[in-house]
Amino acid sequence: MKHNRVKSFRFGRVMGVFLIASAASVVAETRQEMNSWTFHQEWDKLNNVKYTLARSPLPPRGLYDRLRMDIVCKENKLQFVLDASSLLASKDSAFEFEYQIDNRTPVTITMRGDSDRRHGYTDENVDKIAQDMLTGQSIFIRANTMIRTVLASLISLEGVEQPIQQVLIDCGVTLPGKDSE
Repeated sequence: MKHNRVKSFRFGRVMGVFLIASAASVVAETRQEMNSWTFHQEWDKLNNVKYTLARSPLPPRGLYDRLRMDIVCKENKLQFVLDASSLLASKDSAFEFEYQIDNRTPVTITMRGDSDRRHGYTDENVDKIAQDMLTGQSIFIRANTMIRTVLASLISLEGVEQPIQQVLIDCGVTLPGKDSE
């Protein structure tokens, strides 16, 4: 009986060490994704469709709202997606989104709420948004929410080229003045 307890205790310790080690590797990957532009290949299980996306890093904690942007290629169509930690808009409701690359003139677009009220998207002029992102150092974004507040973030565009170019290639989009080999 005592022998079984010792084995159980050792097994528990080994499993604890394994779980801690695996959690550390997940945290490291998450930290990298939070701090840099990344490319992802995903699978939409509901619609049985493979898609790719370029995801922005999160802005510095405490300085700005937790907004994140994606450029998505799904079924050979580009989509610009905004994710927030706060409510943006009800499903299919329009809301104003503004972005400013470096010190250029701000661009205002209309986005639509998704079924998850913390997500918004647009299918219009995504290639223009991507091209603007590829020509700057940082992007300042603002979203007017359903409760009449403004969420804002400043996101670095360092390292944006490879992930966005890969998504554009996946969608067969060539931007003018850009070599998209």
